[in-house]
Amino acid sequence: MWDKPTWLNWLANSLLAISLVAMLYAALFAVVHLPIFPLREVVVEGQLNHINREQVKLIVAKHLKGNFFTLDLIKARNAFKKLPWARNVSLRRRWPDKLEVVIEEHQALARWGNVALVNTHGELFYAATNKELPVFLGPGDGVIEVASQYMEVSKSLKMADLTIATLALSPRRAWQVTTANGMVIELGRVDVAARLDKFVRVYRHTIASLNMKVGYADLRYPNGFAVRKPVAAGATRPATAETKSLSPNKQSSQAAKQSSQPSVKGR
Repeated sequence: MWDKPTWLNWLANSLLAISLVAMLYAALFAVVHLPIFPLREVVVEGQLNHINREQVKLIVAKHLKGNFFTLDLIKARNAFKKLPWARNVSLRRRWPDKLEVVIEEHQALARWGNVALVNTHGELFYAATNKELPVFLGPGDGVIEVASQYMEVSKSLKMADLTIATLALSPRRAWQVTTANGMVIELGRVDVAARLDKFVRVYRHTIASLNMKVGYADLRYPNGFAVRKPVAAGATRPATAETKSLSPNKQSSQAAKQSSQPSVKGR
């Protein structure tokens, strides 16, 4: 090999190139770690109703380490995502000394029992709120299913001026609704939308107009539904009430009566 000048020249040139690359890398590494590129400003954007300035400042102080170039965006993003109300977070550098943080908050739709909250995407999250929300009950894999059904059931009940207090899904996938005025509605497992629409039509045109109160409605009959009045106060056993199954063509139902840190800005 030593008697082959071509090979020697190639080897020398390769070693020189490697040395130059290593030197350039070392120089660049040293430059970007100099304190001449500090991160001076953090701008927080998004419609924030629960995440406050103090929470953001705490994250900036504890987790935003390094300068404009060396800041680990993944670690910083994960730190912001630990905020209870943060659903999505995106970060972007803005030359020469700014970090933009865009936070999407969870929008609470309901409570999942007494364990967590459910957002409008059917996702569970763990946060605290004093807002009055409906309660969802169901198996652990049914969160999205219950949230989706809530939208449909709520839309139908709104036609009868009824709102949902509790929506429950049994392990056998049967639905039960409790309204804000205390009425329990059994929807069953099949033809839920059709059964509910039929009940709402009768409720609007007959029961509501007669100022009758229903404590329980069973919509699982093939040709109609049955209703029962609420239990009277102080009664030792449930009060009886007449129930009647409706044929499909009927439109009515009988019912009983009832500083060294970057500055933080929000946009």
